Amino acid sequence: MSSTELPSVPATTVLPKVAPVRVAEGERLRSVGLPGITLTVRSRPPGREGLPPALYVHGLGGSSQNWSALMQELEGVVDGEALDLPGFGDSPPPDDGDYSITGHARSVIRFLDASGRGPVHLLGNSLGGAVTTRVAALRPDLVRTLTLVSPALPEILVQRSAVPTALLALPGVAGLFTRFTAGWTAEERVRGVLALCYGDPGRVSPEAFRNAVEEMERRMQLPYLWDAMTRSARGIVNAYTLGGQHGLWRQAERVLAPTLLVYGGRDQLVGFRMARKAARAFRDSRLLTLPEAGHVAMMEYPETVARAFRELLAERGESVGGHPPGKPAGARGASRSGHGTAARDGGTTSESQSAGS
Repeated sequence: MSSTELPSVPATTVLPKVAPVRVAEGERLRSVGLPGITLTVRSRPPGREGLPPALYVHGLGGSSQNWSALMQELEGVVDGEALDLPGFGDSPPPDDGDYSITGHARSVIRFLDASGRGPVHLLGNSLGGAVTTRVAALRPDLVRTLTLVSPALPEILVQRSAVPTALLALPGVAGLFTRFTAGWTAEERVRGVLALCYGDPGRVSPEAFRNAVEEMERRMQLPYLWDAMTRSARGIVNAYTLGGQHGLWRQAERVLAPTLLVYGGRDQLVGFRMARKAARAFRDSRLLTLPEAGHVAMMEYPETVARAFRELLAERGESVGGHPPGKPAGARGASRSGHGTAARDGGTTSESQSAGS
């Protein structure tokens, strides 16, 4: 049975009225109804006609807003759209309650099939990195390139700071956490999230902090917030335990698309040590390491991530922002080498490897 043949029950009929989600200047939001899911899609008008399509997929507890800075950096390079995964951002929960990696991947595939925009440049962060890895492995026809920022790929030794997030997967823990934090203000919650996800929370501007508090206040009104968080965390843990052809590392090896990997040296959720393993697993990979970045490098260092993405497109012979193929604006990053030659630029390390290196 194809994904378009699944029964649909409008989940929006049971949702409470909450404050509208924030839309930055130059952005647009629209709602897309598909069988079993309703997705909110954030976009920016492309800088010019004919740009290749891109799709951004956020991480656990995030939303399409996590990509606003990078989308703006790349508006002259790609025609970008960012999804709110089911149960996150402004998207209601999925009708079937499936928050597994496969369930989220199915939502992305349904959207791409329905939109007809594929193949796209696919970008994912954290949970979204695991989801987009699975999409790229299962549906290579939908993916031009893959960019993964701190992807949630299985680790044997999970960092101590990531344990509380993993514990959300256990029955009853979300309820305990909710009661324990009942007196926390939205400002306190946001400061906790920033301390966990940013290499340097001081990089967050006062305006961005106010916007994050406003979004936190909106989310706390959603009755399904902790259900979506808990089940998605459980989906990550379950994906970590899968072996064989369904294992995420095995699927990473099957990805055909040129892949840009971005890892932060101060990431408290995804081990920085996993960068090398990921670079070996993806057959056509480029690795960008940012020693000062945390878990959301595309929010902390959008200019640097954007430059690396432009270089990826230039390697493919695609025109970048009006510049000739192979000569992106300000390009100084990775040299392409079967031996993984490294090039350092302003505190970052970028390297590329071809299959078999």
